[in-house]
Amino acid sequence: MATRTRIFSFVLAMMMSFTVLCSARIYKVGDSEGWTAKDDVYYAWAEADYKEFHVGDSLVFEYDPTINDVTHVSGSLEYEFCDYSSPRAVYNTGHDVVTLTEPGYHYFITSNQAQCVLGQKLEVLVVHDPSRPVPPPPPPSKILPVGKTYKVGDSRGWKVYDDSDFYNKWSEEKQFRVGDALLFEYDNEVNDVYEISGDLEFMTYDPTSPVAVHKTGQDLVRLTEPGVHYFVTSHSGYCEAGLKLRVIVGPLLEAVTFPNFPKKVDLSAMERLDNWLQTFKHQPHH
Repeated sequence: MATRTRIFSFVLAMMMSFTVLCSARIYKVGDSEGWTAKDDVYYAWAEADYKEFHVGDSLVFEYDPTINDVTHVSGSLEYEFCDYSSPRAVYNTGHDVVTLTEPGYHYFITSNQAQCVLGQKLEVLVVHDPSRPVPPPPPPSKILPVGKTYKVGDSRGWKVYDDSDFYNKWSEEKQFRVGDALLFEYDNEVNDVYEISGDLEFMTYDPTSPVAVHKTGQDLVRLTEPGVHYFVTSHSGYCEAGLKLRVIVGPLLEAVTFPNFPKKVDLSAMERLDNWLQTFKHQPHH
């Protein structure tokens, strides 16, 4: 009898798991075009084929992580104005699975503002159907906190200047952390940004084996790893003239809680004070 009960329980669990898996849907955002800058394409995509997003469904974002990310913002104003300064979450793997765990409107943009303004943003209405079981979410994509955004060269942007040490001085004045971002602005008809892997390539202006290549003219590069990061232009003449950037990225500043230890006491000072007080204890009264 006990064996039958265990078999029945196992079959029931398998059937419930199958029901959960079949009930949730996975949508690839933009279908074959993926997550890229195209005017109104995502509004049309969300409306096409009478899509109805439910709690438990998942969105798959596929894109080039060297120029894009997926920023889940909290409201319609952030969505309309491409404001990524206070996101709910940021995904940047290039293949992000985002499970819709709450009903209501959800807003997704790219933090590459030039592309967001061109239409790379998605609004979906998520409904909760009590008859549909909600599956547990998949393991999350890599999520980083959003730090500061530094415009490289400040108002001057990314171009050649008379001072060949300009970008070295610019970076030395700042403290970069994981989660921060560099914004490169330039004329993409004559320039680009290559992220290279080491000091030797940086010193010899060698862009032949880049870590990443950026060519939009308004590139937002997130600093996802601590250490030294190197950026050059592929135009050797510009690079020799000083158009190259080296930044040192520190680790995340995490909140640290300390145990409730007693404060450190300067024992020698306490001893001196005690000795001084002792001189008053045995004074004779007059």
